[in-house]
This record gives sequence, structure tokens and C-alpha cells, in this order.
Amino acid sequence: QVQLAESGGGLAQAGGSLRLSCAASGRTIRTTTMGWFRQAPGKEREFVAFISWWGGDTQYGDSVKGRFTMSRDDAKNMVYLQMSNLKPEDTAVYYCAATTRATTMKPADFGSWGQGTQVTISS
Repeated sequence: QVQLAESGGGLAQAGGSLRLSCAASGRTIRTTTMGWFRQAPGKEREFVAFISWWGGDTQYGDSVKGRFTMSRDDAKNMVYLQMSNLKPEDTAVYYCAATTRATTMKPADFGSWGQGTQVTISS
């Protein structure tokens, strides 16, 4: 099973930007669809984005469309989440995840998860 480790979280102001990284280890993610999710206190885990293993299909949650961009670098076994025009409601713990499915937005379909990185956006 692949191990995932997120980094890049922190404190930012509304309107600012952050870039999250997810380092995979244990095996290549070259043939693995990857996703980002987030969870705010008292709320359910929310789909943020996924990128298909072939890189040709990237989908975003409605709340982040047009502001967030997910990408992957299979040579480095990394995925990224570029977050722009951040809002206080983006405050959450962000998780990187891997799935055996080709495309999915369901947390239950992702079998490998990182430990999460906190993102806090001040108004």
C-alpha cells in the first residue's frame, strides 16, 4: 500500500494562495488516481479534487472550482494542490488520498490516506 505525506499547510490571509504537496512512497503512483479532500471541525470530509492516473481527467468540488488546481508529477511521485483566492471557509485539514478506481469523488473509494495538513485562512 502506498504511504502519503502532505505538506505545505499553514496560515494565510483571505485572497492569498497556498500550495499543498503530497509525497507518495512505497510504490509508484504512476497508475493511481489521486485525490484531495478536506475536513473542517464538525463537518464531514469533503471532496476537493481528483486527478486521474493518466492525467487527462481532473475534477473539482463546486466550492473550489476556478480557485484550486490539482497536478501531478509522476517522476517525483508527487501530487500538488495549488490554492488561490483563499477564503475563510477553506479552513480545514487537507488530506491526500489514493484510489484504485479510475475516477471517483467518494471518500469511501480511497483506500490510502495521508495524515493531513492544517490550512487556516484569516479574514
